[in-house]
Amino acid sequence: MKTEHAAALKYIFQDEVYLLPNERSAHVPAVAAPAAPIVPIAEPVTEPVAIAAPVEPAPVPQPKAEPVAQTPASSFNYLGENKKAFLIFTHYPNQDFMDQQHLTALQSILKRKELELDDVAILNLAKTANTKWADMYRFFAPKKVLVLGQDAVPVGLKVPDMNQLKQAPAASLLYSFSFDEMMSSTDNKKAFWEQMKNL
Repeated sequence: MKTEHAAALKYIFQDEVYLLPNERSAHVPAVAAPAAPIVPIAEPVTEPVAIAAPVEPAPVPQPKAEPVAQTPASSFNYLGENKKAFLIFTHYPNQDFMDQQHLTALQSILKRKELELDDVAILNLAKTANTKWADMYRFFAPKKVLVLGQDAVPVGLKVPDMNQLKQAPAASLLYSFSFDEMMSSTDNKKAFWEQMKNL
């Protein structure tokens, strides 16, 4: 490479290249202490942090309430509307309430006492699951009770002697023959009617 000015060489070459050998000793730079190696700063590694779902507190066990024994409300299937609190017990295994012929005879007797079928409640014990007198008394609250036959006596009811009217403050009670027994005997009909007039 040719150049017209030797001074221009310093721009093209490094100092050591264009210095003459006798000039080199004057320009030798002092040896500097080695610089500490440059260590790049590592960026902090951020790993994704899994955020746990909030932990629901364990349910506090509630003490189990002991079931309270409750007496189920009684309900009865009966004929009539019990408007005058007059309860009549019958026993007919093959009928819902009474034999139709016997019901007609009973309605005739009630009419003589100026009562209608709606004034009484006729309960057939043969078709009633709950035959306890206490439950029936609470349900019907009768002022008069007529029991037609031995099979029609509810459990727990103390009946007087046959065809003996029992007057009581809570309810008057007459225990008499069943209609089967009355239909076959005129004496039974008379004995029943004598007491029924006063009930």
